[in-house]
Amino acid sequence: MRKISAIVTTLAMAGLWAAALPTGSAQAATCAGLHSSLPTQYVYAYDAMNCDSAELGRAVGNDQNWGDSGGSFQGGDTNKASSVINLGLTSQVKFYNGTGDFPNGGYICLSRVEGFVRDLSDDFFTSGPTVNNAISSHEWVASSACSNWAT
Repeated sequence: MRKISAIVTTLAMAGLWAAALPTGSAQAATCAGLHSSLPTQYVYAYDAMNCDSAELGRAVGNDQNWGDSGGSFQGGDTNKASSVINLGLTSQVKFYNGTGDFPNGGYICLSRVEGFVRDLSDDFFTSGPTVNNAISSHEWVASSACSNWAT
């Protein structure tokens, strides 16, 4: 009888211990965590809020069309970003609601100091629409080129 009691107690303790351990799928990355661990010089974009998805892409340079086959963002990347990270060394990132020569379609900037935006649904382009699922291009700019900042 003591053996059964000891086995049951051991199994219960093992179950509690295992439940306390993080699992890979349950421990999703966050924008804050990624901001402190990703390589610098890039702008990153994610399909889900709080950077909780595979990245759509990353870029060192400008990309005038996230939906074409050139540049770092391509094809299905356009109009999908719900969170972004700026790890540029000296510049701000200016995101556009449009493609081609800059600027067009309105913009919003993300500063190096701010670093990331977890949820783009409460940010708006200068032209009015929400930024969430609407970024089509970006460029690196000086702070003086921005008057509309993501938060």
